[in-house]
Amino acid sequence: MAVSTVVATADRDVVLADERDQRQAQALMTRLPARGARFTAMTDGQSEGVPVPDELSAIIAQVVHAVAQGHVVTVSTMPEELTTTAAAQLLGTSRPTLMRKIGAGEIPAHKVGSHTRLRTADVLQERHARRQRQLAAFEELRALEDD
Repeated sequence: MAVSTVVATADRDVVLADERDQRQAQALMTRLPARGARFTAMTDGQSEGVPVPDELSAIIAQVVHAVAQGHVVTVSTMPEELTTTAAAQLLGTSRPTLMRKIGAGEIPAHKVGSHTRLRTADVLQERHARRQRQLAAFEELRALEDD
């Protein structure tokens, strides 16, 4: 039995699906509903499956969809809280710029002793919002250029 290639790095695993995996994922996608797919976990020798919660089923469905389209799937973990250095790297900005944004109340943060920490969810939300602002500015420039 062929096995997908898994490349492990320090902070993430990359699954390189082969053509067989892609065909299997495509076949599975034809049997799944457009939204709200539910999965069941089975182990060897188990006659009854364990229902996978809706939130995890949604993640699994996204992975299956990506493999069906021939994409590489990357799984990484992040801590619940980030240092200012890690957050700045994730945002693609300098640490001093991040600290100014924190001081201005643009990004929520809290102190742990004398160190500033940010919730990963807040940093990812800021990154998404920043990307949306960049796309809107780009579209505005394109519209001006078209006039």
